[in-house]
Amino acid sequence: MENFALTGAAGYVAPRHLKAIKETGNRLVAALDPFDSVGILDSFFPDCTFFTEYERFDRYLEKLKRGEKEDQVRWISICSPNHLHDAHVRTALRVGADALCEKPLVIRPWNLDALAEIEAETGRRVWTVLQLRVHPAIVSLKQELGSQLGSTKHRVDLTYITSRGQWYARSWKGIPHKSGGIATNIGVHFFDMLVWLFGPLEHIEIHVNNERTCSGVMELANASVSWFLSIDSLYIPKELQKQDQRTYRSIRIDDQEIEFSDGFSDLHTKIYERTLAGRGFGIEDARPSLEIVHKISTTEPTGKKQNSHRLV
Repeated sequence: MENFALTGAAGYVAPRHLKAIKETGNRLVAALDPFDSVGILDSFFPDCTFFTEYERFDRYLEKLKRGEKEDQVRWISICSPNHLHDAHVRTALRVGADALCEKPLVIRPWNLDALAEIEAETGRRVWTVLQLRVHPAIVSLKQELGSQLGSTKHRVDLTYITSRGQWYARSWKGIPHKSGGIATNIGVHFFDMLVWLFGPLEHIEIHVNNERTCSGVMELANASVSWFLSIDSLYIPKELQKQDQRTYRSIRIDDQEIEFSDGFSDLHTKIYERTLAGRGFGIEDARPSLEIVHKISTTEPTGKKQNSHRLV
């Protein structure tokens, strides 16, 4: 059993990390969030020491570092807002813990180089959550594509709509320099998946990029991809809107729909299992997708073109 700490305990994704820490037989000894709506801790680790102030959390970790070996924090799970990930990863390494960070690992890809230097200096590791790489349907697809890569260029259509209300624009998620924008906040996992399946980026065009929708086309080594990301429910297919469905994800490869709507419930536990076994995903695994979303955020959109996604 190893000791974990966690930042962002009141956030949306924190329960998945709490569940994974519990299911892998470890314990949470400290948690941080400026908001105190963290009753979820009672369901997993009611004895966890909770802080609303980073300074007190940091001091507590330093105290444990200098205490008995069995009390020291070995891992810090980072579920805080995107713009805090870099700083919280550095905190983990400084107090002698490995960092297991939610997406995106950083907002600006060049910050990965600094983290790699701190890894080397401290001897600790930076890991990240790339859960689509362990989704059973995606793993099977990669195995199926393996024998075909290099012999043909696939046509891929990616659509992901996850409806968000007015609150989104007023939260940190709606502030580009804090979230990275739509492509980073809801798309980075899909871009990682595409590069993992079809090889590195060769060319990208951005057709639409605003506070609610982002779309374009890209050429990967083994695929031509048309992609569309949005938090606007108007783009959800009408028949699904009638069923009050708020999320829609679709990946079509050579006009064949890839079904992967299920199988998400235990992906974080699988990531934790891999990471604890030393087979997790590190800085260089995260780099290609972070470079893509940064390019999207810094490229002027062209507007609709002949090769635009069908929803543009």
